Amino acid sequence: MKEYKLDAEAKILLDKGFVLPVMEEFYSIHGEGLHTGKAAYFIRIGGCDVGCNWCDVKESWNPNHFPPTNVDEVLERVFQNISKTVLITGGEPLNFNLNYLCEKLGEKGFSRHIETSGSSPLSGEWDWICLSPKRNKNPLAEIYPKANELKVIIEKQDDFLWALENSKLVSEDCELYVQPEWSVSTKIMSDVVEFVKDNPKWKVSIQSQKYMRVP
Repeated sequence: MKEYKLDAEAKILLDKGFVLPVMEEFYSIHGEGLHTGKAAYFIRIGGCDVGCNWCDVKESWNPNHFPPTNVDEVLERVFQNISKTVLITGGEPLNFNLNYLCEKLGEKGFSRHIETSGSSPLSGEWDWICLSPKRNKNPLAEIYPKANELKVIIEKQDDFLWALENSKLVSEDCELYVQPEWSVSTKIMSDVVEFVKDNPKWKVSIQSQKYMRVP
């Protein structure tokens, strides 16, 4: 795969958030968590410093595989979309400065959502922050109280304890979700169900986009 090397000017623009390594953009249906079923415009930013073994977009990890894209050009496409909800995902989008992107989305009245592992400092103003903590690299302490939604991926039994530990760090009104990891979902789903029955503050999230066969 081609790699894009940034010159000095491009690095300055990247640091300021005027360009971003955009992997893909698409209009689809939100498939996970509280906003399941909602139409949204997705912007996937390349680059990740976490690297989960079960990640289903491993091709997003290297930011140099994606061209530094002018954010104003991305915004032009967003503003033509009929949905007023934008979801920024990755990779790990907080590896980059998202202040400019959020500012411009806010000026046009778009609802700004982000899905993040919380491994990097928060940038941008958000209407909804879905924090999905990963064991590979723990979230920064500063992001927990700002999370609107905590979504913990369950791959094995001790992930339930990990979920409970993380729930102690978020605000009381944060939505709590456990989501079975796709490749083991048929094996662990009954345990996920029992966990939620025993801990009714939690809800089950599934990757419904895979059942709907949408991006």
